[in-house]
Amino acid sequence: MTIAFVAPDGTVTVPRSVRKALGLENGGRIEFLPFGDGQVVMIAMNLSPKILEGTLPKPDLDCSVEEMVEIAAKRAALASK
Repeated sequence: MTIAFVAPDGTVTVPRSVRKALGLENGGRIEFLPFGDGQVVMIAMNLSPKILEGTLPKPDLDCSVEEMVEIAAKRAALASK
């Protein structure tokens, strides 16, 4: 387990081993998704959504992760018009 500390100003330095494992570089972006019981998931924004495959229960849909990513991309393109 890797531990980081919160500085008085609220900043947290992501440990080098974690940055390396996630491919994060200076200026990289991460997202924090809070869950109950004091748990938070940190996601490197430079990675494909495919890395999340298997982390959630399988939905009642008959399509692959690749098809879901394609559908999301098409909807995002339509929404930006």
